[in-house]
Amino acid sequence: MLDLLTILPIALALSADCFAVSVITGISLKQISIQQMLRMSLSFGSFQALMLFLGWLAGQRILAVISDYDHWVAFGLLLFVGCRMIWESAHSRNNSVPGTDNTKGFTLLILSLATSLDALAVGFSFSFADISISSGSMIIGIVSFAVTILGLLLGGRLGKLAANRAEIIGGAILIAIGIRILILHMI
Repeated sequence: MLDLLTILPIALALSADCFAVSVITGISLKQISIQQMLRMSLSFGSFQALMLFLGWLAGQRILAVISDYDHWVAFGLLLFVGCRMIWESAHSRNNSVPGTDNTKGFTLLILSLATSLDALAVGFSFSFADISISSGSMIIGIVSFAVTILGLLLGGRLGKLAANRAEIIGGAILIAIGIRILILHMI
């Protein structure tokens, strides 16, 4: 069985994209409510845990099918959300209107999926080891939940510094994360 000292670094690595996206979301929102924090952190944590479990269940079959293009899917989803944020910011007539709320609806679903695709591959690798998938999924989900809250809080503080450009900056960073994922999988 995998010990906590081994699973914790894996959980932190898998939650890195959750952190980055939550910082960007915190920057783009004028104020962050507890509901927004809970929605995003629960969604990101749940998707990380679920994708890990699905990867473990699917084993070799699903990875062989998705590994050739999972980076393209993540890139496309992040590009879509990033461009949407930039477009909405550029077309906003009133800069006092809050930015896009990435903590709800279809946008949250897309971001949750895009940030959890790596967990699918990790879950696949877990299927070959003597790992308790239930405890591994739970730890990874909890770490992603906590890291998302930290990212939102940090982003909220940074958003006050970025003022009106926050949504454009956030959209550009999401696109950059997508490009990074694409490049790392192509090397």
